[in-house]
Amino acid sequence: MRISKRITLAVTAAALALTLGASAQAASHGGIKKIVIGTEGAYPPFNNLESDGSLVGFDIDIAKALCEEMKVECEFVTQDWDGIIPALLAGKFDAIIASMSITEERKEKVDFTNKYYNTGPAIAVPNDSAITEATDAGLAGKTIGAQSSTTHSNYAEAKFPAAELKLYPTPDEYKLDIASGRVDAVIDDVIVLSDWLKSDDGKACCKMLAALTPDLVINGEGAGIAIRKGETELRDMFNTAIAAIRENGTYKTINDKYFDVDVYGD
Repeated sequence: MRISKRITLAVTAAALALTLGASAQAASHGGIKKIVIGTEGAYPPFNNLESDGSLVGFDIDIAKALCEEMKVECEFVTQDWDGIIPALLAGKFDAIIASMSITEERKEKVDFTNKYYNTGPAIAVPNDSAITEATDAGLAGKTIGAQSSTTHSNYAEAKFPAAELKLYPTPDEYKLDIASGRVDAVIDDVIVLSDWLKSDDGKACCKMLAALTPDLVINGEGAGIAIRKGETELRDMFNTAIAAIRENGTYKTINDKYFDVDVYGD
C-alpha cells in the first residue's frame, strides 16, 4: 500500500503537471479566475491522498474555503515534498498549500501569505522506550526519524546533535521504522503525531514523549501559502480571504472538524 500510494502521487503529479502547467502560468497574471494549488497529499491530518484519488485534510478544506471566498476556481496537484518548491517555480501550480512553514530560508526562494495556522514540534517514542527526556542528553546515541527538508528535521539536527538523524521522504516511512524498532524516536508536528497516535497502528506502536518549544528561526512563524516571488495580487487575495474566513466563522468550522484546539495560534 505504501509503494502504490507513492506511485499514485508521482503519476498524479506528472500527469496533471503536463495538462495544467500552462493554465497555472496564465492564471497567475491579472484578473485571476483560476488557481492551481500544489499540495503533498501525504501529511495527514493536514493533507492526504485517499485510495479513491480524493484529497482530504485541513489544508485541503482551508484551500477550498479560500477559493470560495475569493470566488475563483481552484484545482489541486499532488507533488512530492522534496520537489514542491521547484515545481512551483517551474509553473506547475500557482500556490503551495501544504503545511509549509514560513522561514527565512524559504523566503529566499518564494513569497508567503500570512500564516493560516501555527503549531509546534513534538517527539514520539515506542511504548516500551526507556527515553524519558526530549533533550540532547536524553536522546544521545539514539536515532531520530524525521521527514526530510522539513523544519522538524532541521530542529532535530540543531537541538539534538548527540543523536543520529535519519531522514525519510514522507511520515509513512518513519512510522514503519519506529514500529519495527529501526529508529528510537520520531519528530514531527505535534498535531500530526497526536493524530497518528490516536490510530490503531499508532497506539500499538508509540506514545508522545514531549511537545517541544518552537524555535522561531528554525520553525518559522507558522504555516503559510507559498507563491512565486512578485505575485503580489495573488498574495493579497489570499491574505484578504484568510482574514475573512477567520472573521466569518468558516475557519472555526473547519478547525473544529479536525482538532479540539484552535491551531491558528497566537
